Amino acid sequence: MFNYVIDDELTLKLLMPEHARPMFALVERSRTRLRKWLPWVDGVREEAQMATYIRGAAKQGSENGGFSAGLWVKEAFAGVIGFHEIDWHNRSVGIGYWLGEGYEGQGYMTSACRAFVDYALLELELNRVEIRSATGNQASRAIPERLGFIFEGVIRQAEKLPGGYVNHAVYGLLRSEWKRLS
Repeated sequence: MFNYVIDDELTLKLLMPEHARPMFALVERSRTRLRKWLPWVDGVREEAQMATYIRGAAKQGSENGGFSAGLWVKEAFAGVIGFHEIDWHNRSVGIGYWLGEGYEGQGYMTSACRAFVDYALLELELNRVEIRSATGNQASRAIPERLGFIFEGVIRQAEKLPGGYVNHAVYGLLRSEWKRLS
């Protein structure tokens, strides 16, 4: 089982069915903040939906090598990071992530993203990693900027959220550009 210790506070663990309960509880506590940027939040109303998501993530992982992991801060479930579907022909992948309330601004997601970028570019030998974020989500945009991703442009009205359509800022990083920072 995937269990990656980043430091004495932060561990990444492959999402498992037993994580549905703490994952749902975190979404419940963070719902107001998360719904501003994540289109799925309003549709998640029970723990069983988290279990369905986790099963889907495991299926995707078994089919194409990507996976999703929970962020655990001192044994507390803090958020999720995962690969979108890996494009093996073009050797590229996107990374998505979210943090629960109370965990933002402490570097946890930057550390988790660094580990995922290392894995994608060095272990899977992919050529490109992409992160997209709503242009107004400065906290999310700061992560690829901090890690040396290149801002490549904006996709207009890329996603419909409860407050309406938002533009996405697109960040890319090539294997030849990655300098391991850890």
